[in-house]
Amino acid sequence: MAFRVGIVGVGPVGDRILRVLREHDFPIDGAPVVMATRERKEILADEEVLVRKVDESLFEGLDITFFAGREGAKGAGVQWGEVATAAGSWVVDNGSDFRMSEGYPLVVPEVNMDTVTDENRHICSPNCSTIQMVIAISPLHRAAGIKRVVVSTYQATSGWGQAAMEEFETQVKQYAAGEEVKWNASIFDKPIVFDCLPRIDSFLPSHYTKEEMKMVDETKKIMDDPRMEITATAVRVPVVVGHAESINLELERPLSRDEALDILRDSEQAPGVTVIDDPESLRYPTQADCVKDEHKDAVLVGRVREDDTVEHGLNLWCVSDNLRKGAATNTVQIAEGLVARGLL
Repeated sequence: MAFRVGIVGVGPVGDRILRVLREHDFPIDGAPVVMATRERKEILADEEVLVRKVDESLFEGLDITFFAGREGAKGAGVQWGEVATAAGSWVVDNGSDFRMSEGYPLVVPEVNMDTVTDENRHICSPNCSTIQMVIAISPLHRAAGIKRVVVSTYQATSGWGQAAMEEFETQVKQYAAGEEVKWNASIFDKPIVFDCLPRIDSFLPSHYTKEEMKMVDETKKIMDDPRMEITATAVRVPVVVGHAESINLELERPLSRDEALDILRDSEQAPGVTVIDDPESLRYPTQADCVKDEHKDAVLVGRVREDDTVEHGLNLWCVSDNLRKGAATNTVQIAEGLVARGLL
């Protein structure tokens, strides 16, 4: 059986959604209906695609619609979510508008696909940094119970969007040529080239940023554990693609480095995880690894070690492609889960 597919949004995530659908051989009936705020032709997944201006009529007959993120003044999910579901389409939404709303499943397929039912056909995909963290720590939570998480992120410029990627690459060229490095203050507070910026999204009254609190709130919802204590610091780093995270866990029960590695290396206990951890050979995952073909849809974990400064403490490092597993691949895997469960 093949399905009529729509994609709303044609930025880096929209490009990857179309790419992943093809790579995963998702059964599509005809050409996907690609939509954005205006009609034009775009190169997506290395092919020229006609992008249609979003219109209510375009959702008619679609079985599933992927919202790539923010497309339009209010966000695609706000403007077009109900239109799509009213037309009979499932929605898999990479935007942030409804992630914490009651009745909207927030899904990482390796962790909580069972929260999806036919009662709400608008499914949310979490923030990119949240996705990779919960994939890495959920198996350890099941084994030893997590009391507290301290996470610091090292997030690529592509997490902001296409304009940030282009600005970073321009700044590298300016720096290399000995020219004045210029920047757009509406993207980053300072030039990102050869610097790390500890602010992602706007500051809240608590002095945390929205990005940091997304990780806190979304993780609790996905892992269905409101008592879990989580604190985050989110940092933008001069990398084009790939987010990295340093994670410290305080567990309820003891778990050694070797036991944790055995769990994380077991594909049944830790689906989606690839371990690269060999201190003697100086092997550990980096952002350059996560964009390789063999790792682009995985969460890479390494530097696993016991933390003896707290009772039952554990440290780990994880890396993932924020445009693939952190966005596009997760949405496609949700669609595959719908098919596997007979919901689509």
